[in-house]
Amino acid sequence: MMPVVVSLLPTLVACGLAAFLVSFAAVRATIAYARRRGMLDAPGRRRSHSVPTPRGGGIGIVLGALAGMPAALLLLPVSPGAAITAAFSVAVIAVAGIGWLDDHGSLPIRPRLAIQLAATLLLCLAVASVTASLWWAVPLLLAGVWCINLHNFMDGIDGLAAQQAMFFSAACAALAWSAGSPALAGAGLAMATASLGFWWFNRSPARIFMGDVGSATLGLMVFALSAMLWAWRTELLWPALVFSSAFVIDATLTLLVRMLRGARWYTPHREHLYQWLVRRGASHRRVGLAYLAWNVLVCVPVAWIAFRFPAAAPVCFAATYLAGAAVWRTGKRYGLRRRERHVSA
Repeated sequence: MMPVVVSLLPTLVACGLAAFLVSFAAVRATIAYARRRGMLDAPGRRRSHSVPTPRGGGIGIVLGALAGMPAALLLLPVSPGAAITAAFSVAVIAVAGIGWLDDHGSLPIRPRLAIQLAATLLLCLAVASVTASLWWAVPLLLAGVWCINLHNFMDGIDGLAAQQAMFFSAACAALAWSAGSPALAGAGLAMATASLGFWWFNRSPARIFMGDVGSATLGLMVFALSAMLWAWRTELLWPALVFSSAFVIDATLTLLVRMLRGARWYTPHREHLYQWLVRRGASHRRVGLAYLAWNVLVCVPVAWIAFRFPAAAPVCFAATYLAGAAVWRTGKRYGLRRRERHVSA
């Protein structure tokens, strides 16, 4: 086993390093480009920043991921195959492309959604083709489009979305490596290092924001890694879902509550838990550490149990999401109490 591991290390390191270097250089160049083109997010009532800040830095994550992930998927053992790798690459380029255009000037929702649907469907058909039935493409499509949009919703404060992407992809890389797929492990590592190249400039106080080009594409890549793990070994879906629980719970429960209240759920707002915490006085860095604590203290041990004991994996998944929902509810109540004390004072 050791000689095999040693022989794979150069390719793993090369994919991860290429992703980081390309991402870092692209983000640095995008800061100047965005300022020159006037691609700035101005402060506002529904914003969590106080100074105009360039956007579109997520293009670095996209370029870095494309420099490392397809190479890892094709060159390392236990590859998902050329068809899935090609579909993944095309889908990433399509979603990133429409996001990049939207960052230059707001586009109507219909063309953005149409591109997201088409790109995700292509990827879903490729993944479903290696399973028992192509009909799996239908639930995969719904999950993929939701994953794209929930990452867009959760990209609202400095460093949070990039931090979550680094955690998820690094955790999936470790999961894939432990399960015996260096290809998926290398893809996860490349996604993590590409995200790191962006996070360096996006950590608080942010020098550049991700923009739709980054948040939407990150959502697609999170979905793609989860789907490829599931298609290879079904039981790996449970720990992958545990790893992504922080964002899925916050975005999903916030959306459901807004819909139940009759609010215009599709319009910009500041109702996510992370936004409530910032509005009540917590710094961006502190909120990011809170989400990281959930990932490390809850998700990692629970996902390890789910991986080691596959029969218990669905229970681990359910327990994580129920606990996360309780934490979400407690956090929202804390925010409301802080607001009531502030108003009464």
